[in-house]
Parts: sequence; C-alpha cells; structure tokens
Amino acid sequence: MTEAPRDAREQQQPSTRERIQRTAIALFSEHGYEHTSLREIAEQLGVTKAALYYHFKTKEDIAASFFDSYAEDLDRICDWGDTRPRELDTRTELLRRYAEVIRAHVPVLRFMQNNQAALTRLDRMSVFRLRQRRLHALLVESDAPLIHRLRAWDAITTLYSNWITYPRVDDSDDDLREASLQISIGMIRANAAEEAAS
Repeated sequence: MTEAPRDAREQQQPSTRERIQRTAIALFSEHGYEHTSLREIAEQLGVTKAALYYHFKTKEDIAASFFDSYAEDLDRICDWGDTRPRELDTRTELLRRYAEVIRAHVPVLRFMQNNQAALTRLDRMSVFRLRQRRLHALLVESDAPLIHRLRAWDAITTLYSNWITYPRVDDSDDDLREASLQISIGMIRANAAEEAAS
C-alpha cells in the first residue's frame, strides 16, 4: 500500500497549531481575550497545558500568530501589486484579492474589532495599519487629489467594515462580498474616470 492516501488525509486535518488557533479565537470571541486563559484553551482542546506550551508559551503568542497569518496574506497581495502596472485593472484585482483575505480572516478581524484594548498592549494593530497603508499606496498615487486618496482609503475600509461590522440578517457571504466589491471598485473607477477626464 502506498503512503499517498494517508498523506492526503493528514493534509486535510488541521495541525495541532491550527486547532489551538481556532479554539483560542472561538474562546476569545465568546468570553473576551482578557477572560480566557491558556488552561481553558487546553481544556477545550482536550490537551494538557504542557502540550499547549509546546506550540505557544502565552496567549499573547497565540494572538500574535493571528496577525502574522493575516499580514502574510496581505503582503502576498501587495507583493503581487508591486509587480503590476498602476492601472485600473490591477487596482480592481487588488481589491478582489483583499476581499478574499478578509473572508479568510473574518474570525481574527472580529477578534481585533472586539478586543482593541488588549491589542494595544500587544502592539498588533500596527501590523494591521501598516498593511492597509501599503495596500492604499497601490490603489492611488501619493500626490493624487485628496478626494482620490480618500476614495481609495474608503474602498479598503468598506470591504473590512462590511464584513466585520455590518449588522447582517439574511445576507449570504457571497452577496455581501459582491455588494461590497461593487462599492469599493466603484470608488476606484470614479478615480480613474476623473483622471482620464483631466
């Protein structure tokens, strides 16, 4: 018997580190970052605290790992954008890719939104802000009119706020993504139209 089927099964299973992250984000979201201990995370996972310590020494380390993953994904988008011409098609694709990063990190971004005091001590909000600024610089030139720079910023924050803070009722993820993208891309298109007209 070959090893391939077992390897495929193992690849589908989340690693212990990923299980810890998923459990922690769920507990942080439910009870708050300040009110969740490593002991509670270990108990929820059904592992010893020693097993948890092997991967993360503190809950601060767990929280930091959320930001590292988000930052890596956003860096990949920006690295791609750095290699492309600064034109509408590139900027539209950057927004589409950013929407997918947000979708992949909704639990983390909700955690950020709801635990800002704790994050200030961890100094992880700067990771988030720096990545947003880098993306912004790819969506608009630094010497563009203020209204263009604001539209580009709003294009980014619209995608974030619609996923994280908009009070949804019956809207599907796909509907929310498409509507948010239409708004964000519309802002970038307005900039392009005004640039072409001037």
